[in-house]
Amino acid sequence: MWFSFFVVLLAVALDYKFAEVARHHPLVYFGNGVQKLERSLNLKHGWYADKGKLLGIIAWCLAVMPLVWISYLIEHWLLNRPFYSVLLSWLFAAGVLYFALGWRSLIAHAKAISVPLKAADMVAARRAVAMIVSRDSEALTANQIGNAASESVLENGADAIFAAIFWFLLLGVPGIVLYRLANTLDAMWGYKHRRYVQFGWAAARIDDVLNYLPARLVALSYALLGNYRSARRCWKRQGVNWKSPNAGPVMAAGAGALNLQLGGGAMYQGKWQDRPLLGPDTGLQPGAIAIDACCLLVGRVLALWLLLLLLMALWF
Repeated sequence: MWFSFFVVLLAVALDYKFAEVARHHPLVYFGNGVQKLERSLNLKHGWYADKGKLLGIIAWCLAVMPLVWISYLIEHWLLNRPFYSVLLSWLFAAGVLYFALGWRSLIAHAKAISVPLKAADMVAARRAVAMIVSRDSEALTANQIGNAASESVLENGADAIFAAIFWFLLLGVPGIVLYRLANTLDAMWGYKHRRYVQFGWAAARIDDVLNYLPARLVALSYALLGNYRSARRCWKRQGVNWKSPNAGPVMAAGAGALNLQLGGGAMYQGKWQDRPLLGPDTGLQPGAIAIDACCLLVGRVLALWLLLLLLMALWF
């Protein structure tokens, strides 16, 4: 457990110090490669026209599994070398986890919204929120901006931080690679757009499976560090009604923990989408303060997970 604790601690420290690298991020190269793969396999003519799901599964395997296997071989080789190579295995694992984390980046995006919102600079706040959400942002009010940003922080706290840590603890470096690449493919292919509704089916379903347990651990963590009863009630009653099986419990628990009213309908690409309400009926309307509260909650959960890892290392 000491290995796991120090790897996670080092990765979090690297993310806090350097955030995401601005250039030459491995996921950028991965994304460029899978775009070419998708164009080659996502065929809409001839015999392949009705084989979209099968081709999507093949593409997912070709994109993800070789890199997972390579990461396993490297980790296995380092762990079976002399002492100095074991130290290298710590650095290797921490480096891979660092590239998979997005804590500092998430907080920076949130601050880019909350700061102008506090100053009533709606143009800058709308521009900033458009960077992290897919809903139409041109006419959002202050509360709607706060709503969108708070949802994003709570949801992406699970996706961009805790799920990667969970899969590292479970499967080591191959677990990090498996999760982060699968999550990236879901972001690229997992849409119900005509182009991806069949081809991206596997990417969306696999990401749902990989996030199932981490999302519920994060929802529980939000509840433990906030209003527990309210969080559990919202998670149980509202989380199951959300279109995403994992985002629903996470955002509902977070809204309940912080006594916020989130969710509700929103415009996406010019079309109104009805969405369930999240949080207690008497909850506060979200604004800049709510965004900061969500960031603080994510940070406290990260500290809780590190503390639990330390206690487990001391115990075992």
